[in-house]
Amino acid sequence: MSGSLPFGFGMPDPEGKPGQSFDLQSLGAALQSLGQMLSAGGASDGPANWSIVEEQARKALVAAGDPVVPAAERSAVLDAFRLADVWLDDATSFPALAVAPAAWSRSEWLVATLPQWRAYAEPLLVRLNELITTSMRQGDDAGDGMAGSAPDLQALTDALPENLRSMLPGGALPPEFAGMLGPMMRMMSQLGSVALTMQLAQAMASVAADVAGAGDIGIPLTERPACALVPSNTQKLADGLGIPLDDVRLYLALREAAVQRLFAQVPWLRPRLMGAIEEFARGMRIDAAQFSDMLGDVDPSDPQAIAQALSAGAVQPPQTPEQQAALARLQTLLALVEGWVEDVVSEAAGARLPSAPALRETVRRRRAAQGPAEKAFAGLVGMELRPKAVREASTVFAAMRAQGTFAERDALWSHPDLLPTADDLSDPLGFVERARDGGSIE
Repeated sequence: MSGSLPFGFGMPDPEGKPGQSFDLQSLGAALQSLGQMLSAGGASDGPANWSIVEEQARKALVAAGDPVVPAAERSAVLDAFRLADVWLDDATSFPALAVAPAAWSRSEWLVATLPQWRAYAEPLLVRLNELITTSMRQGDDAGDGMAGSAPDLQALTDALPENLRSMLPGGALPPEFAGMLGPMMRMMSQLGSVALTMQLAQAMASVAADVAGAGDIGIPLTERPACALVPSNTQKLADGLGIPLDDVRLYLALREAAVQRLFAQVPWLRPRLMGAIEEFARGMRIDAAQFSDMLGDVDPSDPQAIAQALSAGAVQPPQTPEQQAALARLQTLLALVEGWVEDVVSEAAGARLPSAPALRETVRRRRAAQGPAEKAFAGLVGMELRPKAVREASTVFAAMRAQGTFAERDALWSHPDLLPTADDLSDPLGFVERARDGGSIE
């Protein structure tokens, strides 16, 4: 690192003497720059400003092209869902939704699903914000000096990154700076919120331009179960496959309707997903010394640089055992959801849709490659989806159906203790035999 440091400080000269640009004027300019960035990000009562997230994401979608769904396309989507429900009635004991399906533009998808994305992200973002704020106040065990309205001078000095402390005359912070550095450090915390807001807006715009519907990634993206497809993204997927658009639309409608039936009929499933995410958040920690070092290397006037540092895990130590356990449960649960959907859709499509096997492989490849939607969710919790576990889960449900009925397969969802564990997925046929012999499946 050379030239100038963040906050308007100059670098020490080659002999180690403090830089000559350490003055009130430079600090004032830095504070003004921070204030402008905070104003641009808007006021927020949490770690991210979700109204700005929606506004910026919608601007990006409109700029890239987001036409209103034509009436003919909406009609085609509704017809696909009607046929999908007829086929699914022959493949699962879970009934169709009473709510009418929908065809959304990308912006409509964003508006409809953003509240649920916020529900998934908020526990993690709140915890991250708490940890960052605490680290900024305490520095390297500096205590609570910056928490009050009149910061303790020594605590402020100790909380500065080492490369800045070395520039102070005599290693001590001049008294005239005490009233300025405290607010500046608090503004840095607020700037983290701006950075997260802008990063989330970019992520949501990317997801909306790619996702097929409301249940595309196996997690509920609406507050209540509802079937929907995004026709422009359906068309984009069909264009690269050489498969008729009607087939692609119908296959995606089958998947969407199956996912929504599952979440509508298994009341414990959504809370269990949320619980795993919240448990992961509670286990988050931040290395205060590492965070202090990061502050010395990041330009506070560049929220993108802060966002990149945060998303790259620059302030997070390795996952705790508690976090690893929560992630394992989440990965297994998501694999079970996807495995069940695969079996139900394969059984429903049968010989009726000759392109179904090819479309199934396409969906598997998309999931394995992690498109924007998968990356957005997985990035929240540092989790990679496990294609092997999905295949094993699909084998479990297919074997349960083949050796009994689809009602017996669906009955596994009646209680979380009946479902296979991660260990069970490595021996799917053994699990089915044990489940049937144990008499736990009716």
